[in-house]
Amino acid sequence: MPTIAIVGAGPGLGRSIATLFGSHGFQVALISRNPGKLDGLVAELTAAGITTAGFPADVSDHPALTAALQQAAARFGGIDVLEFSPYAGLTRVSPDQVGIDTLRPEIEQLLYGGVTAARAVLPAMLEAGAGILLFTTGGGAINPYPMLATTNAAQAALRNWVHNLHQTLAERGVYAATVAINVFIGATPPAPGIPHADPDHIAHTYWDLHNQRDRPEHVING
Repeated sequence: MPTIAIVGAGPGLGRSIATLFGSHGFQVALISRNPGKLDGLVAELTAAGITTAGFPADVSDHPALTAALQQAAARFGGIDVLEFSPYAGLTRVSPDQVGIDTLRPEIEQLLYGGVTAARAVLPAMLEAGAGILLFTTGGGAINPYPMLATTNAAQAALRNWVHNLHQTLAERGVYAATVAINVFIGATPPAPGIPHADPDHIAHTYWDLHNQRDRPEHVING
């Protein structure tokens, strides 16, 4: 059975992606920094008949993240799809307030975390000549939002690197792409008029990219 590893798995989009891929015969490895929420999600997916296991790790703890993905690969016999979408909330920082101290946490989590996750699974994918790497960013990675300057910068760096991967790995059998989500993720908006999308609907974008493997990015707008 193929396996998807979801880094940053939570009760929203992570659950939806896990459920969709699991319903198509995938085993699911869930990686999250919160063991309690992770156990609950594993129990929920297992009850739905999906082979699932959880591996606690914070994406900012790069050795722990590498170890978690290695454990997942050992548990399931390899990882065929990596999905990277950690979320620790939004920190408002305007461009004129950006400094090393305000930027470092975002870089550690988003850029370095994404690179670490990919490096943990990529050698085996290249050896097999097959694999998929999917990374979630926000719309600000493309068109920045001034109040999210540090997040924008880190996600833009991740996006640039993944697009480079897309250009260089395809001929070696590995597909890399980003999903830029430019809406609130939820079945209902947090306030009237705010663009939103149900996570179950968004999850189909990842499934389509897995099947089509024809573009470096998909943007979800309201």
